[in-house]
Amino acid sequence: MLARDLPRIRPLDPVVVSQIAAGEVVERPASVLRELLDNALDAGASRIEIEVEQGGIERICVADDGCGITGEDLPLALASHATSKLSNAEDLERIATMGFRGEALASIASVSQLELRSVPRGAGAGAIIRSHGGKVDAVEPWHGTAGTRVEVRNLFFNAPVRRRFLKTPAAEMAHFNEVVTRFALSVSAMPAENRPHLVLRQAKKTLLDLPGSLGTLDRVEKLFGPEVSNQLNSIERDRGGLRVSGLIADPACDRGTARMQYIFVNGRHVKDRSLQHAITEAYRGLIMVGRHPVAFLFLDVPPGQVDVNVHPAKSEVRFHDAQSIHSLVFGSIRDRLGRESFVPALKPSPEFRLLPPSPTQQFLDMPAKAPLVPPPAMPERPPISPDRSLGEEGGVVKSIPESSGVAVDSEPAGRLRSTTTVPPPGGSAEPCPRMLQVYDSYLVVEDAEGLMVIDQHALHERILFEQIKKRLSVGPIPSQRLLLPEVVELTGEQRALVEEWRDALAELGMEIEAMGSTSMAITAYPGIMGQRSPGQLLHHVVEHLVKRQRPPTREALLHDVMSLMACHSAVRAGEPLNQDQMAALLEQRHLASETHHCPHGRPTALVFSRNELERQFGRI
Repeated sequence: MLARDLPRIRPLDPVVVSQIAAGEVVERPASVLRELLDNALDAGASRIEIEVEQGGIERICVADDGCGITGEDLPLALASHATSKLSNAEDLERIATMGFRGEALASIASVSQLELRSVPRGAGAGAIIRSHGGKVDAVEPWHGTAGTRVEVRNLFFNAPVRRRFLKTPAAEMAHFNEVVTRFALSVSAMPAENRPHLVLRQAKKTLLDLPGSLGTLDRVEKLFGPEVSNQLNSIERDRGGLRVSGLIADPACDRGTARMQYIFVNGRHVKDRSLQHAITEAYRGLIMVGRHPVAFLFLDVPPGQVDVNVHPAKSEVRFHDAQSIHSLVFGSIRDRLGRESFVPALKPSPEFRLLPPSPTQQFLDMPAKAPLVPPPAMPERPPISPDRSLGEEGGVVKSIPESSGVAVDSEPAGRLRSTTTVPPPGGSAEPCPRMLQVYDSYLVVEDAEGLMVIDQHALHERILFEQIKKRLSVGPIPSQRLLLPEVVELTGEQRALVEEWRDALAELGMEIEAMGSTSMAITAYPGIMGQRSPGQLLHHVVEHLVKRQRPPTREALLHDVMSLMACHSAVRAGEPLNQDQMAALLEQRHLASETHHCPHGRPTALVFSRNELERQFGRI
């Protein structure tokens, strides 16, 4: 290659530089909000108002009453690497502000249409400056109240590839709400007189209004509802210049993901695996494997012992002595849990007063011996007497006559329920296989081929799933209306997800209406649910949506919710069944095309052939 053909190195245009930087700083509308809130807090604002349209894709506006910016400094505010928060390299070792790089506004301005108005505190007038994709206009005079107002419109209008990668407005609003939640919690560690009053509005409707006087517990109640706040315990400990404080939840308040673990270091929300590990280890033995505790923790660490300049979004930190901090968090939580007695109280399931369903609202036209009606929740159910069948209690089958020849021990010995050969309901001459129940969870069944151990919950779950799927194939699932709607408290992120998928949930018989800023009301629920709590089902659906790495397709969502409905409606592990009930459950196996696994993939049965048994005992 000749020298004249070699590619030449040239400095990039400043606008291109800013757009490259924006790729690290501005991922989505929520990233813009995070940077603007940090600036407002650093400005000493006592009131911050947020306005959002279309999940922030079309418009984000953040106004504060902070110290303001002089007209002379407005062009520098939109310039790269210009800041009032650092002056030399040594300042990086003791950062006490939320922002410090001086690149956020420049990056945002390069990929949006931005307007910045500011009036310095104590000044009679201010100035305004506008930027269109990084091209900055001249500064103009502006008269208004003290503080700063930043309005961002048409995010990524000049970066079509980036804009195409944005999710739906509802999905982006979920991320937006999560940033607001983190910010609202982070400022609760500040002295009450320094906390800003936070207001969030969407389409001129106020979604959140948090006065600065509210402490951490009150903020948690506002953001997550009393269901969470009523189960919180405070912790506080100082050691060697380090301090941890906050709220931890009872083990019974666990979640399917770690999304309800909010960790703040020097007022900054961070994600740190070491700290999450400390929280999980402190709860070891108190919650099931795979479940995650709820915690709101605030760590105060000397600025020289933590590096916040290790991630573009400043969401990760590096500690000088990570082991000491891990030990402090673990010990604080473990000691607090050790002072409590976490024996869950048996609470009856909510009683639902239902409007009488019309004759056309029958869920399935099932055979008389196998209607699809689940048993009520365990705490409500009295012990099943030998002459009662699951059908009498809202179970899987109708009542079976006493003349069927069922032999049941009235007082079973140990955890085994013995049996004789049971003629099937309906007077058939072909006898049912002999069976017994073990640990109130498994059915041991004998047939000509050998021995089968059946997971009663997994089998019933598969049967119900197949029936729900069949019913949905011919139209929406009938629902039963509640005279008194069940109110469910959700986070802003969770509520946005429910809003996005409300139509799909309605197809499955669950009708939901918005209430307050953190509440939604279930007005109708699938008839298959019997007296199970629809609120619990909705919480599990939301947890499932949050846990997904990417938004599900409609078909995938319906499949997953049908699985959850079947799981919630099926007979439970640990639920004693009499002989009629066991026989009825086994009779329904033909209703499912695939009975080897439950919808979640767990096996429904293990088979031990007669030849294998005789070989193990040396008979052949």
